[in-house]
Amino acid sequence: MRVSDEDRERTTQQLQRAFTEGRLTQMELEDRLEIALSAKTYGDLLSLIDDLPAEQPRVGDVVELESKSGNLKRSGDWAVPRRLRVSSKYGSVDLDLSQAVITHPVVDVEFDLTYGYAKIILPEGAVANVDAFQSAWGNTSTGGVPSRPRPGALYVVVSGRAKYGGLTVRYPRKRWFTH
Repeated sequence: MRVSDEDRERTTQQLQRAFTEGRLTQMELEDRLEIALSAKTYGDLLSLIDDLPAEQPRVGDVVELESKSGNLKRSGDWAVPRRLRVSSKYGSVDLDLSQAVITHPVVDVEFDLTYGYAKIILPEGAVANVDAFQSAWGNTSTGGVPSRPRPGALYVVVSGRAKYGGLTVRYPRKRWFTH
């Protein structure tokens, strides 16, 4: 998977901390920084830090949601992390981003579903790429949601798999009230 500028920056900061802790020499730091700044994939970055102590994820960076038999649901005013890993064995997953607090231009959602469906409701104008999501015995539906990044629009990248289930990504339904 390709890395972002933010991923490169986070890796360079980890390398600089390792240098200040005496874990890297000046020469090692310079060599690794050069590679980090031109890295294209996560594999490139991981090879630079795999011999260093693991860092704890920053708050809001990665959140893991897991359920064995119940449904997972997030809606309303909730803080969406940059990376969301969702695992459900027997149950559905509903992620409503339409009213959520999202401070990142890109949100990565990774599913590991065995039996059950996932639904993501996007804010109006957001886009979602589901090309990296695989469903063995279910459907993947985007309901007309564009998949290419757009300037200023939230970009949700969905990956992972569903063995016996599928994925729906859509905008909120319009409500019509009668008086």
